[in-house]
Order: sequence, then structure tokens, then C-alpha cells
Amino acid sequence: MSKDDLGKYSNGPGAVARFVAQQLVMKPYVWSALSVHVHGMRRLDGLSAPFIAIANHSSHLDTTVIYGALPRRLSRNLAAGAAADYFFKQKTKSVGTRLFFNAYPVDRGGMKGHAGLSGRLLDEDVPLLIFPEGTRSRTGAMAPFKSGVAALGIQHNVPIVPMALVGAYAAMPYGQSLPLPGRPPVHIVFGVPQRALPGETVPHFKDRLYNYVVELHDSTARAYGMPTQEDFHRSVALKAAAKRAQAAIEAAKVEDDTPTD
Repeated sequence: MSKDDLGKYSNGPGAVARFVAQQLVMKPYVWSALSVHVHGMRRLDGLSAPFIAIANHSSHLDTTVIYGALPRRLSRNLAAGAAADYFFKQKTKSVGTRLFFNAYPVDRGGMKGHAGLSGRLLDEDVPLLIFPEGTRSRTGAMAPFKSGVAALGIQHNVPIVPMALVGAYAAMPYGQSLPLPGRPPVHIVFGVPQRALPGETVPHFKDRLYNYVVELHDSTARAYGMPTQEDFHRSVALKAAAKRAQAAIEAAKVEDDTPTD
């Protein structure tokens, strides 16, 4: 992708179209369907592009809440990384994704056609939104972060803005096409922008970012009586244990029913 092609992520006409789509269509709908609470806005004072925004990812609501909650000066040209094999294979899907989220393709599953695009956008002062778990959680429990975001932050010397989304999974869990009725509460918590410490390695920075997002999530969840990450992981472990126990019972039944000579 040439430098001229990268301009579509920050040019005037595109920004105007995104403003209409995001502020006059997307945000009014989402804010009417949810009860959105924003915390830590003052931590973004002084922040300017380029930067990388990150968050836990457990619902299709996550991106829309982030764009709606961020100050317009930060969301204006924010480009969301989206899976190339899912969002960019069909033109109709890619047009909507680009319009609402200024989305750009991210390779996964061995794809290499868009390698390096995140870094080139940062070099053009385009801020990015990336979910470092790599995919949406099916259970609400956070997966370990992949190394890409930490590496980008170090290589391009840009701040990383940690965010936590609390309640989005309950409001629209995996398998739901619309938010649940009753305007369920969703909290978005902005953390202090982070940079790698002198000499900090990618694995250490990655883990530090993960722990900070968990801290933001759980402190807010406890304050409002909502499930913490520990609760989500415990639920996953209990369901896995129950599944193993049921499998063992079924195997024992088959063994008991097997005729002997």
C-alpha cells in the first residue's frame, strides 16, 4: 500500500463520512440500547496521535462503545485493526467496516498480504485500535495478550492507551446479534497511557499491559457488583471440569455395557 493509499485513513472527506456514521448513526443507537458509563477520561488529557488503544474483547459492542466514548479529537482518525479473512473478503462487509471504524486489514492464520500496515499507519500519525487478545472471547474471560501491540509500541515509540470494558459480554454475549433488552450497563474505563520502560522486553511489556487491563476491569467490576476476570475464569474452569466428569461417566457406562465372554 502506497503512502497516497494510506491517506484515506486520515483525509478530510473520509473523516466527514466517519463523523456522520459514528456520531449521528452508531453512537445514538448504541447509547439508546445500553447504559454506558465512562471512567478515567481525564487520564487522556494531553494525549495526541499517534497512539495505540487496546482493550479486552468479549462482545461485538466493544468497538462501538470505544469509538463513542473517546473524545472526538482522539477518535476522528482512529483506525481499527480488523481480521482480513473475515471483514475484508466481502466488499459489502468491508465498506461498512471502513465507514464506521476506519478499519484496516490485519492478517491472521498465516496470512501475510498486509504485514507491516499497522506500523506504516503509525508512521503517518494515524492512531490505532487493536484488541491484543487476537479474537473475541466466547466466555468473557480474557486470553493472554499477543506480542504484536507491545512490539509496535516499542518499535514506533508511541504510547499505548489501556482500556477495560466491563459488562459488554453480559450485554451482548457471543451468539447474540443485538444487545439484550433493558439497556444493560456497560462501563468503559480509560487507563493511564503506557510506554515501555528503558530496556523493557516485549514479553514483559505485553504482560504488564495485560495485568493493567485486568486491574482496570476488576476494580470497576467489584465497585458495581459485576463479574471480575477471576469470576469468568472460574466459570470456565467449572464448566470444563463438569464436561470432563460427564465424559468420564459416559465412558464408564459404555465400559459397563460392553458384553464379556
